[in-house]
Amino acid sequence: MPTADSKKSESKPKARDATAFLRADHKKVSDLFATYEKTRPGAKKKQIVAEICTELSVHAQVEEEIFYPAVKQALKDSELIPEATVEHATLKDLIAQVQGVEPDGEMFDAKIKVMSEYVKHHVKEEQNEMFPKAKKTKLDMAELGARLPERKAVLLAGRPLSA
Repeated sequence: MPTADSKKSESKPKARDATAFLRADHKKVSDLFATYEKTRPGAKKKQIVAEICTELSVHAQVEEEIFYPAVKQALKDSELIPEATVEHATLKDLIAQVQGVEPDGEMFDAKIKVMSEYVKHHVKEEQNEMFPKAKKTKLDMAELGARLPERKAVLLAGRPLSA
């Protein structure tokens, strides 16, 4: 009968799979949007937006460089991945409109709201459609799950601390 200690050692070496890593990123951004909505105007809002923009930009890049090509090939997909890539392009446009800009009222807040809703839609499609299909393939999700955080760390290291 396994002890509590042996259970810990059994589960420790197991790498987080790619979809678990991406879900954690999705949760972090969702939490940032929720924080933004509760925050009064001022410097704190600008800081939250900078963090949202960084998280979304880096997340999109690791998906496009590592996860999407692997999934596209494994699924022989010509719909899910191209659609997700177009959604990323739209998000990048929204990011460009708000990154480094002073949160100056209702139009700025509207852009963040639209970005939040757009991200929710994108995340729902990934988590409900793409991830389950990807998990049914022969893709090595643990190997992908090891590559994603490594690439994210490199991308984050190359960014300035404040946007």
